[in-house]
Amino acid sequence: MENYTYNSLTLQLEGLNVSKKWIYPVFLSILFSYLFIMVTNVGIAALVFIDKNLHQPMYLLFRNLPINDILGNSILLPRLLVDILLPPSERLISYYECVVQAFTTHMFGTTSHTVLMIMAFDRYVAICKPLHYTAIMTNKMVMKLTVSAWGVAFVLVGILLGLTIRLNRCRSIIMNPYCDNASLFKLSCDSVFINNVYGITFTVVLLTSSIGTMVLTYTNITVVCLTSKNKSLNSKALRTCSTHLVVYLIMVFNGMSIITLHRFPHYSDYRKLCTILFHIIPCSINPIIYGVQSKEIKKFFSKSFKSKKTLPSFHQS
Repeated sequence: MENYTYNSLTLQLEGLNVSKKWIYPVFLSILFSYLFIMVTNVGIAALVFIDKNLHQPMYLLFRNLPINDILGNSILLPRLLVDILLPPSERLISYYECVVQAFTTHMFGTTSHTVLMIMAFDRYVAICKPLHYTAIMTNKMVMKLTVSAWGVAFVLVGILLGLTIRLNRCRSIIMNPYCDNASLFKLSCDSVFINNVYGITFTVVLLTSSIGTMVLTYTNITVVCLTSKNKSLNSKALRTCSTHLVVYLIMVFNGMSIITLHRFPHYSDYRKLCTILFHIIPCSINPIIYGVQSKEIKKFFSKSFKSKKTLPSFHQS
């Protein structure tokens, strides 16, 4: 007979199943990934804030991505690194910390979609309605889009976790490397029918809106590029939109892999790996892709390197 612990405030994380010889290589890989994500994303976000040349709608909207990447990983990865070094029996987490971790994880995933949606709208206006761009993409519009991206995600995730928090818990083991909504409501012995219905609805609405926005905007952008004889417009559109599309496809592929593997319990180790890579890969690639493709960001760094090179000669004279 199964022993039940009702509404325990201390939970146990299953964590990653890593053999002893792989513990330190995995630990160092995640540690270096975490440091890279923090340094590059903080750098990009600070750069957009400091450099007035980057105070354009496209970069102000893009700034939401590194901020989201920082928030999404600052709570998850440090805890994961600690748990890798602990034996499974000592991977304990308080219920409240688990809820915060789950909320942050789902906010990260949802906001990634909503931010890329508002960035797609910006590219649509810039390429399809260039003469009206400055009139449409005002500072007020940028603020509205930013608040909408974060606000919609906050409400959707708040309801998702709110439905889970109301449940009584009769188990205390999280069958995952970190806390998420599914892991939390699986601790309950109450009916989770409402949670499943809302979770499916949430996922369908988010993905439909996200994919629909991308299809509509990029279809219109493609039509404009094919009918336009302006080579500079076409090259600029190709550069910015290909960047945006690559980031989006990587994120969707990772997300769909996790959803698919949830249906196959015997592939739980692959699912765990995918859930971690969902945080690491897009967050590592975003600053690289946007940094390489952006002329303004490259100009800033080239100026910085040139000024550093001239400093020694200045002092020598």
